[in-house]
Amino acid sequence: MSLCFSVLASGSTGNAFYIATDQERLLVDAGLSGKQLDRLFREVDVDPASLDGILVTHEHSDHIKGLGIIARKYQLPIYANDKTWRAMEDSIGSIALDQKFHFGMEEVKSFGDIEVESFGVSHDAAEPMFFTFRNEGKKVALVTDLGYVSERIKRTVEDADAYIFEANHDVGMLRMGRYPWNVKRRILSDSGHVSNEDSGLALSDLITNRTNRIYLAHLSQDNNMKDLARMSVDNILQERGINLDICDTDPKMPTKLYHVG
Repeated sequence: MSLCFSVLASGSTGNAFYIATDQERLLVDAGLSGKQLDRLFREVDVDPASLDGILVTHEHSDHIKGLGIIARKYQLPIYANDKTWRAMEDSIGSIALDQKFHFGMEEVKSFGDIEVESFGVSHDAAEPMFFTFRNEGKKVALVTDLGYVSERIKRTVEDADAYIFEANHDVGMLRMGRYPWNVKRRILSDSGHVSNEDSGLALSDLITNRTNRIYLAHLSQDNNMKDLARMSVDNILQERGINLDICDTDPKMPTKLYHVG
């Protein structure tokens, strides 16, 4: 089996991402209940007991809600940086020492035949980081929960075969919406979330001839719509002569397993 993945869930109510090869199976984040995570795995025909580990991006509840539950249930190792460990320890319950591992920012680790590179993002968490995954010349980039896409991030994630990329909000919908101004200001800030337009602009700098697919992720349920996000990003890409499959993600339903290449 080549490198494959499913966005199990994506949005402000919970996030989980599965990526695997024949040798290795990894979960990134566990931001839903244990029961919900088990259901999502069943829907993509994966036994969570077969996982080799869980990588954690940051300590917000929509990324760690079920982390302790699923790690204890299936005796899975958890990988996070030191600041994230400290920030989330009170929220995830007791984790055995032999299940706790360090994965630093701007570090490369090998998990079986998957090479994982972490990179820092600008977000209002202790030390948030996301990942690229490489296997046999294929590359997948997971990029959400960031206020802006820095040049350093672009250099790390450029030229991927597939992107799972944040398109959190439509700026107009957010500004006119029901959120109090302090929440709007946080979302629009450099430590908040990327808008549809900024997502399209960033992707237009990253995509190369090897890129086959984009998944738009972490959409706000109040300040965005799937069709609007897809149209906004696609319009920007087409203006630059880029035509690609742009796929939806969902807060409650997994995407079909996609085999890269």
